[in-house]
Amino acid sequence: MGVEFGYRGQRLGLPEQGPGSIATIGRRVVAIFIDWFLCLVIAYGLIAHRDAAKSNTWTLVVFGVVSLLTLATVGSTPGKRIMGLRVVRLDGGRLGPLAVVIRTVLLLLVLPAVIWDRDTRGLHDKAAKSVQVRI
Repeated sequence: MGVEFGYRGQRLGLPEQGPGSIATIGRRVVAIFIDWFLCLVIAYGLIAHRDAAKSNTWTLVVFGVVSLLTLATVGSTPGKRIMGLRVVRLDGGRLGPLAVVIRTVLLLLVLPAVIWDRDTRGLHDKAAKSVQVRI
């Protein structure tokens, strides 16, 4: 027997399933791989002029820029949109520019993104007061 904490997102007032519920870990991982692959293609083909050593550094830069621009404007990166996810404030609104910058910088550091609470929100989401939900 263990302690019953309820479903993921219950503490945040989110539904258990369907639109507006917390995104599953699997969808979020696939979304970030899609984003990383797209940024790798951009960095390798357009910026680094097919130099593999340069493309690794440029991929991180492109990933940061794409995350900043797309989250600030539409609330989803291309990978998140493909997987049916969106990043919103805890009250359901769009993230402000400062929150997008905080979230992206912490995501680029990786460690804050892999430390989760029981709602599977990473430290980068907690710092930005955001949550990834299904659309």
